[in-house]
Amino acid sequence: MSVIINGSAGVITNSGAVYDSIQTKTAVASTSGTSIDFTSIPSWVKRITVMFGNVSTSGTSIPLVQLGDSGGIENTGYLSCGTYIANGSGTTVTSTAGFNLTGFHTAAYVFQGTLTISLLNSTTNQWTAAGTFSVNSNGSTAWCAGAKTLSDVLTQVRITTVNGTDTFDAGTINILYE
Repeated sequence: MSVIINGSAGVITNSGAVYDSIQTKTAVASTSGTSIDFTSIPSWVKRITVMFGNVSTSGTSIPLVQLGDSGGIENTGYLSCGTYIANGSGTTVTSTAGFNLTGFHTAAYVFQGTLTISLLNSTTNQWTAAGTFSVNSNGSTAWCAGAKTLSDVLTQVRITTVNGTDTFDAGTINILYE
């Protein structure tokens, strides 16, 4: 049952507890490391929004989002496509290792936007994703879409790069889940 709590949608659980139906994790400065993990995502979650603010990396490897369950982060079996458009021409790149956020990337790019990951089928743990991003440094646009079936209930999300070795050097990343 849904309720309104201080002007926002909320949910009453079977035990009668009331909670805000949209939860946020703590924002993480994406200024170091090769990956950023958001863990302990509750089993009831049906949608996750990954938010990127002025994020950049040290190299040319495309930023990538991967899903995980109790067995860990899964890095195979994705059906993903990322596209990058600048000055009227574009590049598209597919991936089976995660949701690639763009079709092209350089160390100079600072990007922002959101990737929304939604549960398509709770019986099979199938998730879909779609995102849109802008690149400040050159006025380009990128978007992505894809699907992934997990072996169990989703519990974690990882943000990394395709090569897994480029480091984050600017920005902030956070997630909402509902």
